[in-house]
Amino acid sequence: MTLLQQHAPADHADLPGPATEQMLAAAEERMGISLPGDLRTWLLQNSLDLPEEDVDDEVQCCGFDGFPDEGSFFLGIRAMEKLYANRSMPGGFDPPDQPDNPFWRNEWIPFLSDQDGWMGKFIDVRDGRVGRWFVGEVTVTGEYESMAQYFDSLAEMLTKIADGSYLVCGVVEGRLVWS
Repeated sequence: MTLLQQHAPADHADLPGPATEQMLAAAEERMGISLPGDLRTWLLQNSLDLPEEDVDDEVQCCGFDGFPDEGSFFLGIRAMEKLYANRSMPGGFDPPDQPDNPFWRNEWIPFLSDQDGWMGKFIDVRDGRVGRWFVGEVTVTGEYESMAQYFDSLAEMLTKIADGSYLVCGVVEGRLVWS
């Protein structure tokens, strides 16, 4: 987030700030699952929930878009809960006849998505690894060993954007602009 503040200060200024411990505890109770340490740390620094008046009821998910790429965004705790509730299954995984290779497991908490909830990234509460899903494709588990490793990759990307070597994105008037 420090790199985002340095290189895209207008985008960083739009971020709403942290969640509170009370917000996280209430979300855990509603979801029936404990948030892993890395996700908890992230949310206590960056909740990213849109103000109520900016929430669009016509979309599955909403949040601050434009980073880490065009078309997806980090979820705030309310959006995370909504998408988690949409994906969770009574038996613990979907489809129910594929426990060893499911599209979705209840132990996965989404933290990044597109507006439709068709693709994104999740953290596995069992081991802290980050995976990705895309409706209609095989879910990838363990794409990153941790959220820290995932955020290191974003820091590297922001550094490339700042020095002009990331060709699909630049900074204009303090905002990331995707081509």
